[in-house]
Amino acid sequence: MRSQVPKALHPVAGKAMLRHVLDALQGLHLSFMVVVVGHGADQVRQALGETVLYAEQPEPLGTGNAVLQARHLLGGGPRHLMVVNADMPLVQEDTLRRAMEHHAHTGAAVTIVTCLRDDAEGLGRLLRSEYGAALAVIEEAEATPEQRAITETNEGIYCLDAEWVWEQLEHLPKHRNNEHYLTDLVGLATATGRKVSTITLADPYETMGVNDRVQLASAESVMRQRVRERLMLAGVTIIDPPSTFVDATVEIGPDSVLLPNTTISGQTSIGQNCRIGPGSMISDCRIADGCEVVASMLESATLEDGVTVGPFSHLRPGSHIEAGVHLGNYVEVKNSRIGRDTKVGHFSYLGDATVGRDVNIGAGAITCNFDGVDKHPTHIGDGAFIGCDTMLVAPVSVGEGAATGAGSVVTRDVPPGVLAAGSPARPVPGREPPGHATRE
Repeated sequence: MRSQVPKALHPVAGKAMLRHVLDALQGLHLSFMVVVVGHGADQVRQALGETVLYAEQPEPLGTGNAVLQARHLLGGGPRHLMVVNADMPLVQEDTLRRAMEHHAHTGAAVTIVTCLRDDAEGLGRLLRSEYGAALAVIEEAEATPEQRAITETNEGIYCLDAEWVWEQLEHLPKHRNNEHYLTDLVGLATATGRKVSTITLADPYETMGVNDRVQLASAESVMRQRVRERLMLAGVTIIDPPSTFVDATVEIGPDSVLLPNTTISGQTSIGQNCRIGPGSMISDCRIADGCEVVASMLESATLEDGVTVGPFSHLRPGSHIEAGVHLGNYVEVKNSRIGRDTKVGHFSYLGDATVGRDVNIGAGAITCNFDGVDKHPTHIGDGAFIGCDTMLVAPVSVGEGAATGAGSVVTRDVPPGVLAAGSPARPVPGREPPGHATRE
């Protein structure tokens, strides 16, 4: 991979390859899940936490040696073992379950998953007898030209009789590269009269291994199409699937529509009857029902029902937008709560602010929340009216039903029901805030 990140932690559709494999295994209700770690062990532990057990392989001495490192955790416990390569992000739970059930039914010492591939380059080949019985797996580097012509490949999923395999792992031969191959168990079982069974997959993509960035991109393409199909079958309209990128971690409700050139990533959930895009980028957000986000970027934000955003707005982390709010073009919100039915129509910035209900924020209004050292809050009460080009120099409050005149620089709190204007802004005697009588 030419990377400082361990291969198995490279993401596919927003989720580490290893996590895709573990999620597929999770549905089998296994007694234990053990991840064998070597290079990059600390990064793997940090990524997975305490969700699995860990066995350490100090030196890269091959797959057979790797499994042997788990004996102190599992020896004397489970009757059967399932071993799965960590670089197969596309593997499906149904395939793993089918392999496990087939192994238990046949009573084999070894069960392996195979696939018939047009291009088997780089993969181990399954050798069969003239009667079709599995005899051995030969790695490509050690195969003869005739063996390399075989198209049935070993896919890196093994079910094993635990009592038999722990003993055999100590006797695996050492190959020229000083490694012990787990695949040699097939030949050992055949030689000792133990049964070897196989199941063959129809989809060669499902068990493709990822060993470089080219294969990573191929896996990404397949996974994202799976995600889009899952969403569409669940009632989501995707106008142009190839131009729409949705992570495997995203959930979207029925009757929502995704328009072209939209990217939705991370731990994002979107409700029903939403319209997202075109050209929107959304990550780690919670979006309720009936929202619209047009050509805007949202990061770690929360939108309640019926919110409209954009075009060309930016919601940064910590933004909580209550129901019915309208954020128009070129509005930036950071670490702020915007109250129900408030309108922020044009090119404004609200940072570290608490805005009440039914507030009007005029074009060009901004909160001056940073003094060069610290961030300070702004509070705007229900029903307030903030005039165009108002500068709210935090910390400052604008009271309920109060207003500011266009171009005001507010450096002191504005009491409820008062109109303040000027630079610095001062109360305007005898003038009621816009819309004051109507709200009264």
